[in-house]
Amino acid sequence: MSSREDTAPEVVRTEDEWRKRLSPEEYAVLREAGTERPFTGEYTDTETAGSYRCRACDAELFRSTEKFHSHCGWPSFFDPADSDAVILREDSSLGMRRVEVLCKKCRSHLGHVFEGEGYPTPTDQRYCINSISLVLDEA
Repeated sequence: MSSREDTAPEVVRTEDEWRKRLSPEEYAVLREAGTERPFTGEYTDTETAGSYRCRACDAELFRSTEKFHSHCGWPSFFDPADSDAVILREDSSLGMRRVEVLCKKCRSHLGHVFEGEGYPTPTDQRYCINSISLVLDEA
């Protein structure tokens, strides 16, 4: 998917170091590509202005100006804050083709991106991101 994955991550930690920095729930999503249950995340319906940062490494990933209500159960964005902030990688787990979204700086799992779903957004994309992967830095 993305040629940017061939560069080394800026933030490198051992799995033990990640486990010490993150709660068990955060670790399961960010480091093991888990998914939080729909409609349970802190930022699913948040409309607060600000930027969303990676919970694992603090990199800016998304902005509230690109957030929209998709009613899918997870925070949705139509574009990252900077296209170089994330890496897209093909994911064929669960017997389907999806595109995984990773933080470029630390390679933590954020969620998936979908396109062609008909949302009225400028990109026709929905970055479906786990709330637990994010921290909101209010404007």
